[in-house]
Amino acid sequence: MPAPLAQLANGCLLGLVAAALAAGCAEGRRQSADAAPVQGLRAANVLSEGGEGFAEANAPRTFDFPADHAAHPAYRSEWWYLTYALKNAAGAEFGVQFTLFRQALFAGGDSADPWRNGQAYLAHFAVTDVASALHRETERLARGHPALAGVRNEGRQVVAWLEDWRLQMAADGPWRLNAAGDGIAAALAMRPSKPVVLQGEAGLSAKGPGQASHYYSLPRLRTTGTVQIDGERHLVSGLGWLDREWSTSALSPGQIGWAWFALMLDNGDDIMAFQLRREDGARDPYDHGAWIDPTGSKRTLAPADFRLTPTHHWRDNQGTRWPTSWQLDLGERHFTITAALNDQRMDTLFTYWEGLVRVSDANGQDLGRGYMELTGY
Repeated sequence: MPAPLAQLANGCLLGLVAAALAAGCAEGRRQSADAAPVQGLRAANVLSEGGEGFAEANAPRTFDFPADHAAHPAYRSEWWYLTYALKNAAGAEFGVQFTLFRQALFAGGDSADPWRNGQAYLAHFAVTDVASALHRETERLARGHPALAGVRNEGRQVVAWLEDWRLQMAADGPWRLNAAGDGIAAALAMRPSKPVVLQGEAGLSAKGPGQASHYYSLPRLRTTGTVQIDGERHLVSGLGWLDREWSTSALSPGQIGWAWFALMLDNGDDIMAFQLRREDGARDPYDHGAWIDPTGSKRTLAPADFRLTPTHHWRDNQGTRWPTSWQLDLGERHFTITAALNDQRMDTLFTYWEGLVRVSDANGQDLGRGYMELTGY
């Protein structure tokens, strides 16, 4: 579940995107080295306010694949979110994150005019090299246009792109991700090994009274390819996880962010756990998750079914304390989740923590890998 929320001025992210594009940022760009991230801006803003004229996620829907891998412009916000836990032949570990955000600048864009479709796109790409204790991220921002950024159906596949960053999701054959910039690159091919998992109630993921998104996942994407860091190329293989979500308004007042986990265990089980963060510190009744067995069968997790407790914090150079180790209790089963590197903070247009984690049992036995996202800190 990428991209979280905090209570800021209405439309803050929309204003930043619109201002950047109006200033001539028609082509994607990374933040310059001397441009600090916007203080106080968090990814969660995207979902904190509704939008007049946009569709609302207020009831379960019938999904259709591969068509639903494509964009849903009737809704204000959407993302394509991929994370990977990979190794090379020597056992060195790498994490890769790629996220494409779509944000409508206004409702009712003109689909016939490529300059007036009303869409803006923001993409994040990051690589973690555990052995070198390196985490590096880059981002691009562009308005929607066939020459710049967008998402389209091409027969039996969906293609999402921002300049030369490209994600292909095929109904038949391998999926592909290609992204490069600021000394990092990834060229990955992947195949789904489990059916689509509809999160929440048949794909309707409630975050509060009258607040929800359409949300599905594809865990355990069997992945091969290359990761490159400062010119050094690594042949890698492992597992990936796709999250897809779209909405117009998904979080409620008092909810300031979340902790999200996608865990892929060596025994073939997969776990998604999602814990909302509240200003008052109370447990949110809309916390939820999913346990997916090796066959792809899903058990929905209600708040009473699981508990997440932070056990270690890392303080960054701005003084923010990020909980980088957790205990996950699922009935009689207890898991320890530990960041592969403490510093996997995303210093992008909005600041959040996103990175590779290790999963072990109460005795320290290695059980698998996954990704964690922390927002609202």
